[in-house]
Amino acid sequence: IRETVLSHIVLKHIQAVTGYILRHEAHFRAVMEEQLRLESSEQIRIRRKRLERNENRIAELKRLFIRIYEDNACGRLTYETEQKQLETECGTLRQEIEVQERQNENVEKFIQTAHKYVGIDKLDGYALRELVSAIYVDAPDKSSGKRVQHIHIQYDGLGFIPLNELMKEETA
Repeated sequence: IRETVLSHIVLKHIQAVTGYILRHEAHFRAVMEEQLRLESSEQIRIRRKRLERNENRIAELKRLFIRIYEDNACGRLTYETEQKQLETECGTLRQEIEVQERQNENVEKFIQTAHKYVGIDKLDGYALRELVSAIYVDAPDKSSGKRVQHIHIQYDGLGFIPLNELMKEETA
């Protein structure tokens, strides 16, 4: 895909998103919070369960250490490696849970940033860096006889914005 075409498509998408936010900020906020809540609640649940399991195993390892100190002194047990690995993983899981829980703040931050770019007519690097975290371009598909190439835009802090779903609500 040519850079000019990609730039034009991304600009049109950003214009549509920022325009929609300007017209329907409350609805956008509700839709994005619901989307993020659904995505993150399952991930948080899984991570909390794993965190609890790891913390229980760490406590069990500590109890084992107290009971079998003599065996450890002889070098027959190697559970300290597992304990350190679990403690490291617990720290990582706590951070991931905290990030998931802060996503509602990301919606508000994105809305404020989007207000700065309402009516943007040219895409520059600064706007792109502030609004977009990644652009994914699919391989071209020629199965229908025409060359079709899908582009997915991941917005900073929000992920993929379901613009087609938002526009359905606007026309309904």
